[in-house]
Amino acid sequence: MSASVYDIPVHSISGDPTTLDSYRGKVLLVVNVASKCGLTPQYDALEKLYARFKESGLVVLGFPANDFGGQEPGSNEEIATFCQATFGVDFPMFSKIAVTGPEIHPLYSALIAAEPKAAGTTREGMRENLTGYLAKTGATTNPEPGILWNFEKFLIGRDGKVAARFSPEVKPDDTAVVAAIEAALAG
Repeated sequence: MSASVYDIPVHSISGDPTTLDSYRGKVLLVVNVASKCGLTPQYDALEKLYARFKESGLVVLGFPANDFGGQEPGSNEEIATFCQATFGVDFPMFSKIAVTGPEIHPLYSALIAAEPKAAGTTREGMRENLTGYLAKTGATTNPEPGILWNFEKFLIGRDGKVAARFSPEVKPDDTAVVAAIEAALAG
C-alpha cells in the first residue's frame, strides 16, 4: 500500500473523524458488514473472535456498507443499535462507507491493491449462488480484485501490511482465519 492504512481518514460509527492510527501495532481484521444479509450471523463469530484474541492484540473493525443488494440501509445510529442489541458487538464499528464502485472509500482501495485475491475455496461457488438473488434485486458482484459481497475480511499484521484476505463465505471462526490470526499475533 502506498499510504499507510493507519493514516487514511475514517469516521467512527458516531460520525467522529478519526484514523486507524490508535490501532498501530495491533493485528486488525477489517470487515465490510451488513445488517440484512444472509451472512449477517457472522457478527456473532466476529464478536467471539474479538473476545478470544483482543487481549493478545487483535482488533476487529466493522465497516458497514450498503453496496450489495441494499443490505445495509440503516443510519449509523440504527446500525450501532442493531449490532449491540442483536449480537452484543463490542468491537469498533465505523461509519457506513462504499467498498466498491466509483465512490469506493480510500481504505478499501488500499486494501484491495495490497491483496487483490481473496482466499476461499468456494468463492466461485458463492458467486454462482448469488446469481438468482442478483437477478431478482438487480445487484451485482464484482470481478476480482473487487469485493465480492458483504463480510469480506482483510487481516492486517502488526506491521500495518495486509497479511491475508478471506472471501465472504469463509466464516470468521474458520480454521484458516484463526490460523492466520494466530500467526499474525505471533509475528
